[in-house]
Amino acid sequence: MKSDTCITGKVVSCEVKGACAPLEAFCRFSTNKNVFFLDSALPKSEISRYSFLGFNPFLTLKTKHRKIQIKDNEGMHELEGNPFEYLRKLLRRYSLKNSVDLLPFQGGAVGYFGYDLCHYVEKLPHKSVDDLELPDIYMGFYDIVVSYDNVLKKCFVAGIDFGIDNTLNDRMKRIIEELRAKSEEQEETFNGKWETETIDTELKRNFTKDAYMKAICKIKNYISAGDVYQVNLSQRFEAHINVPAAELYKRLRKINPAPFACYLSFDDISIVSSSPERFLRVCNRDVQTRPIKGTRPRGRNADEDEEMKRALLSSPKDNAELTMITDLERNDLGRVCSYGSIRVIEEKVLETYPTVHHLVSTVIGKLHERYDIIDLLKATFPGGSITGAPKIRAMQIIDELESCQRSVYTGSIGYIGFNGNLDLNIAIRTFLMKGNTVYFQVGSGIVADSDEEDEYNETLHKAKALIESLNPCLTLSS
Repeated sequence: MKSDTCITGKVVSCEVKGACAPLEAFCRFSTNKNVFFLDSALPKSEISRYSFLGFNPFLTLKTKHRKIQIKDNEGMHELEGNPFEYLRKLLRRYSLKNSVDLLPFQGGAVGYFGYDLCHYVEKLPHKSVDDLELPDIYMGFYDIVVSYDNVLKKCFVAGIDFGIDNTLNDRMKRIIEELRAKSEEQEETFNGKWETETIDTELKRNFTKDAYMKAICKIKNYISAGDVYQVNLSQRFEAHINVPAAELYKRLRKINPAPFACYLSFDDISIVSSSPERFLRVCNRDVQTRPIKGTRPRGRNADEDEEMKRALLSSPKDNAELTMITDLERNDLGRVCSYGSIRVIEEKVLETYPTVHHLVSTVIGKLHERYDIIDLLKATFPGGSITGAPKIRAMQIIDELESCQRSVYTGSIGYIGFNGNLDLNIAIRTFLMKGNTVYFQVGSGIVADSDEEDEYNETLHKAKALIESLNPCLTLSS
C-alpha cells in the first residue's frame, strides 16, 4: 500500500426520488459488510439534520496501541506508529476535485475513537485493565454514502470516483434500485421485535452500589484537597444476549431516539448508540462543540416533568458544572482555533429526551489555517464533559478508580469526510457488542457538594433506556 500517494476523486451524486425512509434503508442494507448508520433519529434543523448510511468500505483502519492494521484491495498490511499520525497520513492521501455543498458528508472515514487514545494526547497512568481488548481506532473508508436530509425529507446517493475502481456507477445504481424498491414488510420489522425471552434477566456490573458511593467519597476528598474540581465516574454493565446488533439498535432507537445515534458493524464488534451529545462538528473549518452537564429524570406525569425541568434549570450545582465544562471546552478549542473566533453562542439550553432532561451549551470557533482535523482532535480529545476539570488530573483519577478501561465508551463515533468536514458524537448511551455479550457504561459528574445517593441514582436514570431496550424486566445484581 502506497499511503503517501495522493489520489484525487470526483464526487458524483443524485437525488433518489421515491426512496424508502432512513430506518427502512438501514434494515435493507444491514446484512452487508461493515455497515454504518449515522442516524439523526431525533432530527433538529440546526443540530442533527442529516442521516448517513454506508457499507463495504474500500479500506479499513484498525489500531491497538502502536500497532496499525490496514485492509484494502491489495490485502492486509501491518505496521507500527502513532495512530493519530497514521490517520492523518491516510486522510491526506484522498482529496476531492469538487464537493456537493448541499451534503456535509459525501464519503470518507466512519468509525470510532476509543477513550483510551487519551494516552496519545497526555501522559497518563495505565492502572485500569483492558479486559475487552478492542481496537483504539476502528474506521472504514467509504466511497459511496446514502444521505437523508431529514428536514427536507430528501434522499441522495453520493459516490467518489478515485479512478481506481470501475464498479462505482454499477454499485451506485444497485443501491438506488434497492432504495426505490417497494416493500411488503410489516412495520414491526423496521421498528424492532420485542422478543425479551432471548435476553438474560440479570445485569452484571463492575461496581456494587456501596463501592461506587465509596469511590465518590474518594473523589470528594481529592476535591477538598484542591486536586480537582470535578470528575466523571462511570460504572459498567454487561449481559449475554442472542439478539443481533441491528435488532438491538432498532429497539434502542424506538425507546430512546437521539440526535447523534448510530450503528457500526465491524468484523469483531458492533456498536449501538443513542447519544444525545455532539463532541465536534467541523464544516468549512467552522468548529462546534455541545457539552452536556446536568441531568434529571423525566417525571411520571406532566406536572412532575415540569418540576424536574425547573429544578434542573435552577440548580446551582448543575449550572456550575455546565459553566466549568464550557470553559474547559473553550480553552481546548483555543489551542487550534483562530484568535478571537471562539464564542459561547448558547450558555445554557434545556433539552428533553425520552428518559431524561439535560443542560447543554454550544461553543464555536474557526479552525486556524495552520491546523487540520487531527490537530483539533488531539487538542480536544477526549471531551471534557465526560472527564472532568482540570482534565488531566480528572483522567488520572478515573484511571485509578475505574477498574476497567473505557474502550469506546466516552470516546467518539462519527465521520471524517474527504472534503474536510467532520461530525463526532460523545459515545454515551452506547452498547458495545462482542460475541453474545453486550456492555454499556453510565457515569455521573462528581463535584464538592455531590450527594452519593443522588449521583448513583443519576447513573441509573441514564441507563434506563439501555436497560429497557434489553429487557424491561432486567434486574441488577449486587
